[in-house]
Amino acid sequence: MHVLTIIALALIAIILFGLIIFLHELGHFITAKLFKVRVNEFAIGMGPTLLKFQKGETQYSLKLLPIGGYCAMEGEDEASNDNRAFGNKPVWQRMIIIVAGAMMNIIFGIILMFTLMVQKDTFVTTQIGAFTENSAIEAAGIQVGDTFSRIDGYKIYTDRDLTFALGIANPDSVDIEVERDGKTLLFPDTKLNTLPEQVNGKKIVQLDFKVFGVDKSAGLVLSRSVKETFSMVRMVIETLKGMLTGRFGLNEMAGPIGTAQVITQAAGQGLQQSFGSAVNNIVLIIILITVNLGVVNLLPIPALDGGRFLFLLVELIIRKPVPQKYEGAIHTIGFVLLMGFTVFIAASDIYKIVTGVTI
Repeated sequence: MHVLTIIALALIAIILFGLIIFLHELGHFITAKLFKVRVNEFAIGMGPTLLKFQKGETQYSLKLLPIGGYCAMEGEDEASNDNRAFGNKPVWQRMIIIVAGAMMNIIFGIILMFTLMVQKDTFVTTQIGAFTENSAIEAAGIQVGDTFSRIDGYKIYTDRDLTFALGIANPDSVDIEVERDGKTLLFPDTKLNTLPEQVNGKKIVQLDFKVFGVDKSAGLVLSRSVKETFSMVRMVIETLKGMLTGRFGLNEMAGPIGTAQVITQAAGQGLQQSFGSAVNNIVLIIILITVNLGVVNLLPIPALDGGRFLFLLVELIIRKPVPQKYEGAIHTIGFVLLMGFTVFIAASDIYKIVTGVTI
């Protein structure tokens, strides 16, 4: 029974991961059709074709490798005389089509988050309700009833923001802002308590306070679903900024292989409680993945949606398109580098799984 349960959870994870890719490409597809752009092929996966069928002007394909997909539009990468070609549409319409994939990923994240939020009876706030014994937060002068506003400049909207900000903070010196009686108070260079154990040689902040909870309501479920999802968006952005500045290392990244391992571990931990808990753990990770995909795709990197959007922005400003031979060459170089980076991350994932250590 245990083996069957693991298989069932693995299938759920695979289906959800495939759904992330499908919805991303569906965002491009729907908006392309909305603006009457000819779509030549809609494909899920990469590599050899497993099955395909033609419906109208579009071929629908399922590929062998579940690592991506594409919505191939007429005139997207080459000149075309077809008045329904992507390149012949107004630049504002092309911008919407390009960002629609990422927006679908974010919307999917909100929907999945709703399925988690609706199960709760109460919601955690960011207002302090009590302190534990020998609390460093209390010793700094923070009081019961204060609401966290910023941690080291990171704006706090939800408890997820709070735990993330404290998780990446240097516990020896943290700037904490709180709201008290309508005023903002700053407690600079606060030294926080830490747990006895460390992770990769890093101290872990000990949460020596408790926060108030509020009862569930329909409006709260909806608002928290949106807020929690955008908290994850901000987490992804902050993590990317940390990687660019050297705060986080490349060894802290995970590709599809590492992600699969994380999903398996989360499912295993959830199974210790119940099958439902295992599913919820998987859903939470899938939310992070779909949000991650949405954010990363909007980065101004050649071959990604953000890179294409940047060229459209240039076109909007200078009122003429960048010559396709130049844009195409830049996207090709970007694609090659992106594939090389993907291989590196996959190798890193395998190395970490086999050896149990980080690169």
